[in-house]
Order: sequence, then structure tokens, then C-alpha cells
Amino acid sequence: MKSIVLFIFFGLISQTILSQSPDNLKKNDALKVEAAATITSGYVTYKKVALDIWDYAELGFKEDKSSKMLQNTLLENGFEVQANVAGMPTAFVASYGSGKPVIGILAEYDALPGLSQDKSPIRTPLNGKENGHGCGHHLFGTGSLATGIAIKKLLESGKIKGTVKVFGSPAEEGGGGKVYMVREGLFDDVDVALHWHPSAKNLVINTSALAYRSGKFRFYGVSSHAAAAPEKGKSSLDAAEAMNYMVNMIREHIPQESRIHYVITDGGKAPNVVPDFAEVFYYVRHPKRAIVEDLFERVVNAAEGAALGTGTTMKYEVIDGTHDLLINETLALNMQENLGKVGGVTYTPEEMIFGEKIQTSLMGQNASVASAIEVQPLQIEKNLGSTDVGDVSYAVPTVGMESATWVPGTSSHSWQAVAAGGTEIGIKGMMVAAKTMAFTAIDLYTNPSLLKKAKEEFEADKGDYEYRPLLGDRKPALNYRD
Repeated sequence: MKSIVLFIFFGLISQTILSQSPDNLKKNDALKVEAAATITSGYVTYKKVALDIWDYAELGFKEDKSSKMLQNTLLENGFEVQANVAGMPTAFVASYGSGKPVIGILAEYDALPGLSQDKSPIRTPLNGKENGHGCGHHLFGTGSLATGIAIKKLLESGKIKGTVKVFGSPAEEGGGGKVYMVREGLFDDVDVALHWHPSAKNLVINTSALAYRSGKFRFYGVSSHAAAAPEKGKSSLDAAEAMNYMVNMIREHIPQESRIHYVITDGGKAPNVVPDFAEVFYYVRHPKRAIVEDLFERVVNAAEGAALGTGTTMKYEVIDGTHDLLINETLALNMQENLGKVGGVTYTPEEMIFGEKIQTSLMGQNASVASAIEVQPLQIEKNLGSTDVGDVSYAVPTVGMESATWVPGTSSHSWQAVAAGGTEIGIKGMMVAAKTMAFTAIDLYTNPSLLKKAKEEFEADKGDYEYRPLLGDRKPALNYRD
């Protein structure tokens, strides 16, 4: 990744990146005002869509109601929707327009298990619900929908020309929905992909994500009475624990940036029964794809050794795998300018009180609640997460941002994120993202030189690498949450 100056003057960006005539800039400003007005006018509708999906809180590949709500809203607004794409019942592609350029907008809508939470600044799980939108994908999907509709209206009026596509991608949380869409060739005609993510800050993403591969390791033994006849049993749980022990020893001898984590998803049913089945679910991460593949193979070797040593058998299934995120600085600079035009999130006095209560439950945070209005400078920040957007970024020039949908200081995958995401705080941040992406799309439709430069950078950074999905040729793991 090329280095970037930490602080960038927007006037300089306009000269070096946009390279447009004053008349064209005035036209773009007018289009952006119109797009922002369209998004604002839909506030009530988009709030309802987002909060309904927040309430559904459906897990990966199970987002039936969430996906259908997004699809129906796009259909009602004149999009052509292709459902059940790439072998995933909850995936879709919604299109409007014709010809080039084709701008793709990514949308997510899956929730996380174990994060049930009310719209309260105090830990309050909802009765009868286990899941929660701790990563804000209810906002992600709806904000992207709002962007798509705003661009569609400009295309419909003839003020810009080209095609807009909204990619409904399920199961980002460990299911890799976008990987299957890339593998299926659904991005082959796309010129640029735009995305965003809920956050506690307003910023343009300028740091790569970790490549990763996940897998479930299943051990098969022989049941027996654990007290009366232990010699007749072969414990699958012993094998799983032996595997975990060896992997934990491996940690001392792997690259520092690596991450390996696991949970035992099945370790037996009763202490007095030697378990004949056990399962462990592993994630392996590193900034480089090749090292992820090597580390995963070492984990497989540990599993095979554990099975051999305990007299059990082992089978494993690759569940997911994603690439690192290829950053496009040309597009990042443009999006940074547009985020600056939109601005951040302003809290009401009541929201300030809510935010301050949330912050009392956060550890190690020192951000002011009022900092939600700030736009962070374009800079390289440490990122230890993974995303299937990485695979999209190796198929087409891609740029993304984050907006303050959560109280400053909040981390993702937390009950605090679920709580704020169910309030006006989350909706306000979602609108910031929708407008910023719409502004960026307008620049791409109206400025061929920007598009050309982004594509040239993409080709140079990708080099001669030929895309190969880290999850191989497996079919979508539609039941990976079971």
C-alpha cells in the first residue's frame, strides 16, 4: 500500500483528483444537493426499514425477512431485482439504468448470535431473542439502499448516464457471501464498488483488512461408559482438546500479525459418556493471503496429529475465506472530500444523555460524545478485522467509509452497538453514509478521468495476481450457523 499524507486539503484534492472545469463542478454540486434532498426525504421510510431489520436480527444465510424487505423496497422504486443469486437464497442484485459506467453499491443485513439487546443504554437483553445487530448491518443494507435509490432518480431524469447496482450480500459475519458473488462473476461488468460500515467515527477506510480462512474440525470416536468401561471408549473430546493444545503451542512460532481463535461447538453431552463426536470451529487470519493458507495447513496438521494420537478420526470443512482489502487511494481521496461535504452526526440533548450513559459501560474509551460530528482525516489506521469486501476489492476498484452510527468509544460486536443502532443515533449515521456514497457515485458518473485513474491504480496494485477464492470451490455454507 502506498503511503498517504495524513492531512489533506480539500481544495488540493479537487485540483489533483477531480480535474474538472468550474462548470462541471457546479453541475456536480447541484446533483449532490438533489441526491442529498432525495435521501433526506426518505428518512422516515429508511428509518422504518432499518429498524425492522434491527428487530428481525437474522443470522447469516437466514436473513429471509431482511433480504425480502430490501428487495421489495428496491422493486417499489423501479429497480429490476434478481434474487437467489450465486446459490444463496437471501442474496440479490438490484439494477437500474443501462450502459457504462456501472457503479456497484454493497449492502449487508446479517446479525450476530448472542447479542440480544434493547434500545437502552443499560445492558437489557430482549426476552425470547438471542441475536442482535452488533455490527450494524441493518444500517449498512438500508443506507446502501438509500444511495441506490438516490442515484436511480438521477439516472431516471437523464441528469447522469450509466447503471447502478445494489448487491445484497448475506452472511458477511463468517459466511463470505460476497466471495460467492465474486466467484460467480457478478461483478464482472462493474466499474467501481462502493461500501460503508457502521462505526463510532466518521472516516474513509484507508487500511487493508486481514485475509482469513475458517473451518470446522470434526472428530469421531467411540462412546462408552466413562466410569464402568473407559477402556472401551475413544474420546473425540480428547482429540479436540489435543488439537487446541497443539495449536496454542504453534502460536509462539508464527508471524506476529497472525490471529488464530476457536470455539468448541460440540464437546459431548454428559460427563459419564465418552464423547463419540466433537467439533471445533477455527478462524485463521493474517494480512497476507499466502500466510493464511500456510497457517491453516498447520492447523489441519495439528488436527490430524490429534486424531492419530487419540485413536479417533477427523474430517474438516472449510467454512469461509476472504482476501485482504485492496485500498484505492484515488477513490479514497475523492470519498474523503465528499465525506467532508456531508459532515458528521449531531446529537440532541437527549442523545447526549444516552451517549454518556453508554460510555459509563465502555472500558478504556476517552472519546467525547460530541466527537460524533467530527470527520477524521484520511490516515492509515490499524485494522485487525476481516471482511468479504476484500474479495470484491480484487475484482473491481473499491472504496468504503465508516460513519458514527454508535456512541464514540463503542466497539463493534457489542451490546452497546446494538443499542445505539436501534435509535436515531444509528439512523443519523446511516444517512451520513448514504449521502457520502451518493456524492462519490455522482463524481464517478460525471468525471471519466477520475474513473480512469482509479482503474489504472487498481490494475497496477493488483499486478499479475489471478483471483482465487480462499474458500475454494465449496458451495455456500448455508447452515454454518446451525
